[in-house]
Amino acid sequence: MPRFFVGTALKPNDIMQLPDDVTRHILVLRLQPGDSVVLFNGEGGEYSAELVEVERRSATVKIREFRDIEVEPPYRLTLAQGIASGDKMDWLIEKAVELGASSFVPLTTTRSVVRLSGERAQRRHMHWQGIVRSSCEQCGRNRLPEVATVREIATWLGALPRAPEEGELRLLLSPRASISFAALPATPPHGRVTLLIGPEGGFSAAEEAAATDHGFTAVGLGPRVLRTETAGIAVLAALAARWGGW
Repeated sequence: MPRFFVGTALKPNDIMQLPDDVTRHILVLRLQPGDSVVLFNGEGGEYSAELVEVERRSATVKIREFRDIEVEPPYRLTLAQGIASGDKMDWLIEKAVELGASSFVPLTTTRSVVRLSGERAQRRHMHWQGIVRSSCEQCGRNRLPEVATVREIATWLGALPRAPEEGELRLLLSPRASISFAALPATPPHGRVTLLIGPEGGFSAAEEAAATDHGFTAVGLGPRVLRTETAGIAVLAALAARWGGW
């Protein structure tokens, strides 16, 4: 059944006009009055609805009932990712949403190929938010992951408490790590998990040292060096299998 994100309050029995972007999607799918759809606003749960009217520039639905459906994993994970070049970042965010990441922090680092600032950074931020919404529509998530604005890694680390809170887990992926992924706990921590991954060229030694000083544990993924867009997805999938996220 088609699912659409609507960034407004939803209430059973209300009749409402859908946003323009949702209307365009409905027209592309050639949906007709009487067809059933699912709406969600990112705050949890979803609403069954029926199309009442479909015109060239507008679509109206009647909201039927609220369904308290959640598909979130039993842990909250923030992916702090050195910005990857080309469309790799788009792909990474899309797949990370499917795998249960709850928030994203795009980071500029010493070895970043892509550097975003000003209006360009704002446009890219909005673009990534759109990818999150579309991915939630596709995969069935009813809570919208947050995308932070682009930040320098030093600024981001400096804003973190020096030591993790009780139950919090901070992980830094590094090919130089002496601790393997297999050493991670078998059950999810009760606090937030933050996964820090570098861009194509990895983190500098100074950046890794700064992350370690802020409570990050460096872990490795074995003898092979993974690409930046592969590493995060591999860890998210492995944690989902390990911690009951599937």
